[in-house]
This record gives sequence, C-alpha cells and structure tokens, in this order.
Amino acid sequence: MNYGDYIGNLVKLAVESANGDEPSELRREMFRQHRIAEPDAERLATLLPGLRDAVQAAAQGGPIDPINALLEQHPPLIRVDDHDGEGTPHLHFAPNGEDAVTWLGRSCGAALAHVVCGDPAVTIGRCHAAACGRFYVDDSRNRTRRFCSNTCASRTTVAAYRSRRKAAGESA
Repeated sequence: MNYGDYIGNLVKLAVESANGDEPSELRREMFRQHRIAEPDAERLATLLPGLRDAVQAAAQGGPIDPINALLEQHPPLIRVDDHDGEGTPHLHFAPNGEDAVTWLGRSCGAALAHVVCGDPAVTIGRCHAAACGRFYVDDSRNRTRRFCSNTCASRTTVAAYRSRRKAAGESA
C-alpha cells in the first residue's frame, strides 16, 4: 500500500463521516482490513462534531485548533503494520481491531493533520454550489475541483446560464 493512498483514504473516511454519508465501499474495506467493527451510532455521534470542525479546518488550510482538539481527544498510536504480511510495511495511526470510534478519531485526526500541514497528495474542498456546503476530497489532476458532485456542478452551471439569459432579456 502506498502511504499517500493510506492518508488519502483516511481523509476520504473523515470527509464521508463529516458529511453524514452512508458507509461507502472504501469504509467497509478499510474497516475489514483493520479488523474494525461498524461503530455504534450513539458513540459515533459523539465524535462527529469535532471531526466536522477538523475537516472544515483542513479544507480551509487552518485554523489548527480543531485538528489539535481531535488529536488530543484521540491521540494517534503510531505503529508499523504490513497487514499480516499481505503488503509492504507502512505507518498506522491506530491499532488494528480497536474500537471503531477511537480508531476513526486517531486515524482521521492524524490524516487531517497531514493535510493541514500541506501534504500535497491530499486536498479537501467545500462545495461551491448554493445551499450545499458538503466537503469533498479533490483528487483532480490539477486540484481545481469546485463541487462535491456532478449534480452540484450542473445545477450551478444551469442556474448561471439562466441568470445570464434573464439579464439579457431572453426567456429561459
């Protein structure tokens, strides 16, 4: 496993959780690989406000306080792992088999710290569509993505087109 992919996948988990998305295939696979059971919804709810604040801070390039708060609540336990001999050794921020909420807090907090410190491989953005505000991981080639989905991009483009036509006195 490429270490940059590991951090990127953890950042995607953080963004997915902060957005309140349903568990993705990535999350299921990361939990399976690290022997993590799905978190209890009540316990997960205690992590989410701090995680959302940390994701927002990483998307803005700071402030660092929300990320430090997440790291203080869930300090990483750095270790080297090779997934039982299945891959190349790489750093983990939490032990395999740990409680899901603790594992998410440790792992996502450490990955978000990499982002806010300028890890060039991972960029978090916030959707520019009106009334959306969801976070996304920008994995576009030149890191110029502006929307969380094609739906938001299309809706914004159509609204701008209609606005220009109306301003020009044309009927939409």
